[in-house]
Amino acid sequence: MNKVSSQTTALDSTAWGAGDQPSVEKEVVWDYLEKLDEHKSMGPDALHPRVLKELADVIAEPLAIIFENSWRSGKVPDDWKKAKLVPIFKKGKKEDPGKYRPVSLTSVPGKIMEQVLKDSILKHLEERKVIRNSQHGFTQGKSCLTNLIAFYEEITGSVDEGKAVDVLFLDFSKAFDTVSHSILASKLKKYGLDEWTIKWIESWLDCWAQRVVTNGSMSSWQPVSSGVPQRSVLEPVLFNILINDLEDGVDWTLSKFADGTKLGGEVNTLEGRDRIQRDLDKLEDWAKRNLMKFNKDKGRVLHLGRKNPMHCYRLGTEWLGSSSAEKDLGVTVEEKLDMSQQCALVAKKASGILGCISRGIASTSRDMIIPLYSTLVKPHLEYCVQFWAPRYKKDVKKLWKTSSGGQQK
Repeated sequence: MNKVSSQTTALDSTAWGAGDQPSVEKEVVWDYLEKLDEHKSMGPDALHPRVLKELADVIAEPLAIIFENSWRSGKVPDDWKKAKLVPIFKKGKKEDPGKYRPVSLTSVPGKIMEQVLKDSILKHLEERKVIRNSQHGFTQGKSCLTNLIAFYEEITGSVDEGKAVDVLFLDFSKAFDTVSHSILASKLKKYGLDEWTIKWIESWLDCWAQRVVTNGSMSSWQPVSSGVPQRSVLEPVLFNILINDLEDGVDWTLSKFADGTKLGGEVNTLEGRDRIQRDLDKLEDWAKRNLMKFNKDKGRVLHLGRKNPMHCYRLGTEWLGSSSAEKDLGVTVEEKLDMSQQCALVAKKASGILGCISRGIASTSRDMIIPLYSTLVKPHLEYCVQFWAPRYKKDVKKLWKTSSGGQQK
């Protein structure tokens, strides 16, 4: 079988006219099988990706038939609706269950089927321009960098004109775990997805089960009644659809990156501050209607500009705290907007890594040091640098010292 182009998607082989049902070509499935990472873990069905990849020529056609029948009938095999949860420690006290991030291991063939549907959904959303420009997460052609530049270009423009601006950072509480299946299904219909895809997703979300696996021990299977399965292929696109209408009725500038939300507006006048409070009330109302909650403890207000009135805002019944600097998508934004703090943090991080390299690597040859520098240090210096590029000589000097130090080695 000839390898198909990486540009091939499931939708390229799917007909939608005059009531035609979706179809899945074996070449599409073969392409996905060939791209499997053989070092990944297998799901609860014990089908290892390495085995599936090596048998791609043999199993591509039968899998295509299975996927097509599943899509057309809206019936999802039970093995595709099971997940093994492996807790990964983040930071803090290891005794605290809240300090662990759950990683889901699901069926590899099930993930390929999800990818087939994801490609179909994304093409539909793109053709109809469904996803708002405010969303930068899990969106083709957008990233953390585009989010930061687009949002702060408007914010800093107001500050440069001498106006006071407040930026509010909001975050949903356990966003992906609390998605209402019925509300999600209604929004899939609202945005014009075809009946087969909607029926399949409804079946896929229904009767999910998961068990925790740690240190060789396993819990019993437990049903999951809400949420989108974590780390699933469809998780990002379905969540984007759910929160797509978050900003309906909001007056000031709102920007999203997945479940993180920023709201910014001019606050020189009482009217401007009242507009922000009304926007917060609308966001809280949206969350209630969609059975979601904002994490009030993580909500923060960054006051920018001269003569900022330092107004307090309420989200629901709780007041949001103020901050002199806030980490936004990995970049520290401070009230002065000069990015000196971000430069200092990046230089400190890079210097620390360089120190580890110097202490841990005996060889000082360029062939050894340069690859380590490029892999471990350079990403910190370049992450979203187009947004936070230093303005002052002292910051440039600090970063240049770190950068040239690595090159000299």
